[in-house]
Amino acid sequence: MASIAKTTNGWRVQVYKRGIRKSKIFPTKQSAKDWAARTEWELENSEAVASAQPFGEIMDRYVREVSPSKRGHRWELVRLEKLQRDSLAKIRMGDLRASDLADWRDRRLTEVSAGSVRREMTLLGAVLTQAVREWGLIKESPLKDVRKPAQPKARDRLPTHEEFERLALVAGDDLSHATARAYHAFRFACETAMRAGEIVGLRREDVDLEKRVCRLQMTKNGSAREVPLSSAAVELLRMLPDLDLVFGLTSQQIDVLWRKVRTKAAIEGLNFHDSRAYALTKLSRKVNVMTLAKISGHRDLSILLNTYYRETASDIARRLE
Repeated sequence: MASIAKTTNGWRVQVYKRGIRKSKIFPTKQSAKDWAARTEWELENSEAVASAQPFGEIMDRYVREVSPSKRGHRWELVRLEKLQRDSLAKIRMGDLRASDLADWRDRRLTEVSAGSVRREMTLLGAVLTQAVREWGLIKESPLKDVRKPAQPKARDRLPTHEEFERLALVAGDDLSHATARAYHAFRFACETAMRAGEIVGLRREDVDLEKRVCRLQMTKNGSAREVPLSSAAVELLRMLPDLDLVFGLTSQQIDVLWRKVRTKAAIEGLNFHDSRAYALTKLSRKVNVMTLAKISGHRDLSILLNTYYRETASDIARRLE
């Protein structure tokens, strides 16, 4: 049974059915009653309603109602818009089977890497889980019976001394130019293990050169963290022009300019993010893995150990002398 109450903003209606609660405010009592009746019917017959909806409509609802609250909203929006153009999106929810999702997986594997497919499957899993737990549209997710592609091997690509020299030559050393600052940001990342998004968001008030610390207000895992700065990192910051944003670049600019510099330097297979592995590899020779995790912001030590902590047995042996 719906409850309707007068508020300062209009009429608030609340509906609770089948474990799902919904609430909304309307300007008139009649519009509140109409919405309540329609919503109660939809909740009572949710599976019948959902069965006729194409999967693409469920993806679209997820983009509108769930994604905006996430830090990865833009990535989810782009991915789900692409997925909505796939034949998978045309299948009605009542007809969606694990075999359909497995067929989509196999087709995607011919287009993108296994890592990309795994990330997209995780996103589809979130959409279907929302449909089960929050919206009550289906009883269970068909994706639970679909095997993910094998985890790809961790990248093992680090910049060489020669590549640093070629990149520097192409970028130039005039930091009043954005291209030079993009390469400067890469060098800074190689010292700090900071991500490109963290670097471009860095403001002057976030940097304490005396204490040699950068304060990141928001990171990929959703929390703040402090990053210690090496002497080289401090020197790189001191070289920059006085801008509100420390590097004076947007995420799009750093991506475009980095690719431009890399191409002109005739360097293949090197990503900006490889700077993180370079920094953590270097830092692993100076600090233990717990300290390394504090610097990098990793909460899962297994990821840090398997992907970034590259100290060899011979390196450890030399430290035992």
